[in-house]
Amino acid sequence: VINALIFPYHASLDRMVNKAYLTMYKEDNVEVAKTSYCCPNISNEVFKNLGVIDFNMCQSLHLEEIKQLERWEREFRLDRLKFTRRKVVTCALSAAATLFTPELSDARISWIKHSVLAYVVDDFFDVGSSQQEQEKLIHLLDKWDIDEDTEFCSEAVEIIFLVLRDTISESADMALKWQGRCVKAHLIQIWMDVLTTMGREAEWGRDKVVPPMDEYMENGYVSFALGPIVLPTLYLVGPKLSEEIVASPEYHGLFKLMSTCGRLLNDIQTYEREATEGKLNAVQFHIIRRGGTINEEDSIKELREIIGENRKKLLRMILETKDSVVPRACKDLFWDMSQVLHLFYSKVDGFSSPTELLTAINEVMYMPIDCNEMKRE
Repeated sequence: VINALIFPYHASLDRMVNKAYLTMYKEDNVEVAKTSYCCPNISNEVFKNLGVIDFNMCQSLHLEEIKQLERWEREFRLDRLKFTRRKVVTCALSAAATLFTPELSDARISWIKHSVLAYVVDDFFDVGSSQQEQEKLIHLLDKWDIDEDTEFCSEAVEIIFLVLRDTISESADMALKWQGRCVKAHLIQIWMDVLTTMGREAEWGRDKVVPPMDEYMENGYVSFALGPIVLPTLYLVGPKLSEEIVASPEYHGLFKLMSTCGRLLNDIQTYEREATEGKLNAVQFHIIRRGGTINEEDSIKELREIIGENRKKLLRMILETKDSVVPRACKDLFWDMSQVLHLFYSKVDGFSSPTELLTAINEVMYMPIDCNEMKRE
């Protein structure tokens, strides 16, 4: 009950739920109705031990993947970008708590790498670059194939472009094994959309432009950069995704609902900080849209209601089977990310303040289940 109150259904991650259940599991559980009875097909020591072995084995695999990703960071010199937040462990939590099985290692690696790069690119456009550098990065990604004499404009642009190109190519190679077709052009376009929308927001900030709320949200759900994290991963979870499925209204609708929830959750938790920095934010836009007739508290309350409605629509689309073309395993990934977002933004911006997530990080990533301790309890 306590866990359910702290982590409601829309903000609970599978692996955290699994661990909580295992630690409370009673193999000799006795139910009392008209008489006392025990169901060995539900409560038995074999099931518990298998669950513990599975959890600890997967956790060890995830820790090895973190070491691999930390080497990747150093290899591509991401540690030289002092302006950015590099949260490998935080990104790994979101992947390991949802895509935890050994056979989904490709999906986790792609999810985590693109998550880290989403941080890097977001910080690059926010605080770590000039207009010239932003335009150069967009141009390089659009051009894609460059020669040895290419002028990068700055070390930051060079580092970010080269790691983006390598990661996109790696994800495309992994997807080729799962899909049997090349999806590199789609992955490049996903990142181009993100860079373009981030560049537009940076331009609004430089020119002191306040766009209409609808225009801000239409741009903002893409610039929130969930596309590079979730969409490439869809190619790596099993089902075949044809070009027709990827171009379908259902596919885009799932992405837009998930991303809109994320953008609004982020804006609510970062409103005060961004207001002092003079940045655009949905809370302020909503006040303006209402003609100044509501205050910040009411604006946030109404935005939470919008989030709730979008979350319901998202879940309805995921559960819908009639006329659905997106495979259920892929649709589930949109809900997984939605749960990650609701947990990470439940109190603060968990991506920027990972200390708020230390308990979840330790439980999922670093603390194995101790069978002996469970027996003593």
